[in-house]
Amino acid sequence: MTNPFVAAVETPSGKDTAYENFPVGSWLLPRALRPHIAVFYRFARAIDDIADNPNLPADEKLARLKRFEDVLLGCETDSPALETVHLMRRSLAETGVPARHCIDLIAAFKQDATKLRYADWDDLMEYCVLSAAPVGRYLLDLHGGSSHGYGPSDALCMALQVINHLQDCKDDYQTLDRVYLPADWMAEAGATVENLAAAASSTALRSLLDRTLNATADLLDRSRSLPDGLRRRGLAMESAAIIAIAERLIEQLRVRDPLGPRVQLTKASYLFCCIRGALAAGLRSRLS
Repeated sequence: MTNPFVAAVETPSGKDTAYENFPVGSWLLPRALRPHIAVFYRFARAIDDIADNPNLPADEKLARLKRFEDVLLGCETDSPALETVHLMRRSLAETGVPARHCIDLIAAFKQDATKLRYADWDDLMEYCVLSAAPVGRYLLDLHGGSSHGYGPSDALCMALQVINHLQDCKDDYQTLDRVYLPADWMAEAGATVENLAAAASSTALRSLLDRTLNATADLLDRSRSLPDGLRRRGLAMESAAIIAIAERLIEQLRVRDPLGPRVQLTKASYLFCCIRGALAAGLRSRLS
């Protein structure tokens, strides 16, 4: 049952880890760190749900998100309505992970409250630096970092974000009037935002989707060195599994129409990707 005090600020959507395209705090990760990952996921889900609530006006979304930010900056006392972010702040203090990753996520969701269109791919990537990259950066810092820095992790998280945008492109447009597809590519393809409300993709929209998938595949290619640079074997195995999941989702989005039923992996396909990626990373770790 939802805590009524929490509900006064949060607007739970009912989405949970089963909705995500990637494993959240799997058994591959150190047992001691899993509770902190669960707190981070709860925090990220709470602020995402506020930004995506179609029944809240933009100024109300911004006000609620600011309260989350105030707690992280030490500006608000322990209000029961802000339990989720108080847990996040205590977790950050305990682990020594900087708060900037959480602050960046809040900035992204503030942007979601007011910005509904993206001019070009670079504009979209600037958003993904705030909305996606902090997730990987948090996990890297929690696990002791990477010899490759944040770059490959950023690329993977941004690829996953665009994949999610494509999966939900119809619902985002119809529910929130929000479109994450680059407007210049849309114009060049001869597509319009109204095409997203159709029962099936037009030829022009399909061209736009394919171009976006090509750019996303390029991001994924930049992420492939991620597992080999990680200091924790478990995180390396999980990241390799996530790369395999992303590859499969891109393949599916090339042949299936995101304007139809949501394009997602079957449980069997998801499990196969996880096992394939994790075993490959584990084998490389033993050989190195």
